[in-house]
Amino acid sequence: MSVNPSAQARTGGQILVDQLRIHGIDHVFCVPGESYLAVLDALHDADVTVTVCRQEGGAMMMAEAHGKLTGRPAACFVTRGPGATNATPGIHIASHDSTPVLVFVGQIERGVRERGALQELDYRAAFGHFAKWVTEIDDARRIPEIISRAVHTALSGRPGPVMIALPEDMLVDKVVCADAQAAQEIPATPSAAQMAKALELLSQAERPLVVLGGTRWSAEAVEDFARWARASNVPVTVSLRRQMLFPTSNESFVGDLGFGPNPALVEQVKQADLILLIGSRMSETPSQGYTLLNIPVPKQKLIHVFPEATELGRVYAPTVGICATPAAFVEALVNQSLPTSESRSTYAELLRSIYEKWSDTQTVVTPGQLQMAKVMDYLNDRLPSDTIVCNGAGNYATWVHRFYHFDGFGTQLAPTSGSMGYGVPAAVGAKRIFPDRTVVAFAGDGCFLMNGQEFATAVQYQLPVIVIVVDNRMYGTIRMHQEREYPGRVSATELRNPDFAAYARAFGGHGERVEKTEEFAPAFERALASGQPSILHCMIDPEVISPAFTLSQVREAAMAAGRGRV
Repeated sequence: MSVNPSAQARTGGQILVDQLRIHGIDHVFCVPGESYLAVLDALHDADVTVTVCRQEGGAMMMAEAHGKLTGRPAACFVTRGPGATNATPGIHIASHDSTPVLVFVGQIERGVRERGALQELDYRAAFGHFAKWVTEIDDARRIPEIISRAVHTALSGRPGPVMIALPEDMLVDKVVCADAQAAQEIPATPSAAQMAKALELLSQAERPLVVLGGTRWSAEAVEDFARWARASNVPVTVSLRRQMLFPTSNESFVGDLGFGPNPALVEQVKQADLILLIGSRMSETPSQGYTLLNIPVPKQKLIHVFPEATELGRVYAPTVGICATPAAFVEALVNQSLPTSESRSTYAELLRSIYEKWSDTQTVVTPGQLQMAKVMDYLNDRLPSDTIVCNGAGNYATWVHRFYHFDGFGTQLAPTSGSMGYGVPAAVGAKRIFPDRTVVAFAGDGCFLMNGQEFATAVQYQLPVIVIVVDNRMYGTIRMHQEREYPGRVSATELRNPDFAAYARAFGGHGERVEKTEEFAPAFERALASGQPSILHCMIDPEVISPAFTLSQVREAAMAAGRGRV
């Protein structure tokens, strides 16, 4: 980069903000800190949307949600030390979910390093294991170079979070330097030979099954692949919390491989003679504890498509490994038709019938006056097709994953890392980016209070998200496992909760309590009509631990298996 001799000197903070705009980063989520005041000052006059959050974990999750929905990184700014460590859950989510994010963190002045200065932290040591790259800028003249590398790194291969530490005194240095040019996403495409081999294997297979996951998809790729799969009579499933990659209305959709999947689908994955794995790593949860594919050599033929070469063969040895983005692979595939196959069509019809039976809400009746299956029926009928549905982690999310009709790209925000507390900040971040779309967040009572303070951010920016708090007065998932392993010995899983509807009103939003099925629809309509951020506090029977079984059934099965205390 050459420097214009007449260029004006700028502070490090101003140079940094200028680079964000060059790279198309127009959203900043932050909790302010004195360690990066120079950046905050530069943002004052910049064409950048700034969202001030209530806790760094929430800010980071909002930035991660932006990356999930757009495929482009937002910026999250946090202050040094505890500010950075508070952001850790969101960084971990971005790492596991392959989401591009830039994390900027304040740092102590350069001249007092290694003295144990206030909030001093070695970010490379602390975050190097799960951020994609961690660095620190010592010279303000290198800001354009390092931000350019950071954006390229966050976007390329398997995307992920990049952390950049900003010494406080570096940000106020005035220097002359040239700007970078806008970073471009580096493509990864399949070769003609790879596509020919993949198509040969697909044509020969009698029971092929597609598993979709990961990132670096596009709306066009999702639509194109859905058409190809239907025309080819190939059954398609999705990995954990990636249901927005294939429409549930498509006859080729056969369910998801997440937490508590359809046992019949799991068995059929084992019976498939070919797996086409696109974008997914087929990690622990979608592989059901690494049991669906043998390691290192699966018994099924495996075509594995992934944008990072080091992931191919890392766990599963593929028959054909293709280093390509999902979007590039789909582009090369969609004009290639498979020959008609009666066995393939029969297999696809079988798996679809299995899914339709599994997702039929009419067969699900649970204890208590509030039937979550009926709630999902109402939401499927009521919500626009482009609604963004968010959730964190917990058994309550099973209702969403099993029964909600995801029908388009960019409609789902949920952590594959299994992190609690994600739904509310993700919803706020989504509504900040897409103010004209309906955004609904699901949260358990335990999940909500991990980042429920970000409801205040929704109120501050007048973002009318609707949060459905499913309250069973316990950490439900842990209680389920507890009853399975130590039946009848309840310890550290019970909760005494606040009135979440009153909580919403205290923050300046709309809140209602729902105890019966017939109360939900009117309460939801009033929440929509209010135009305010809303919480619907939904009380469910503690027995309702899953659509498939009750808490008592878990306990009784464990006792019958001899796991009770002698």
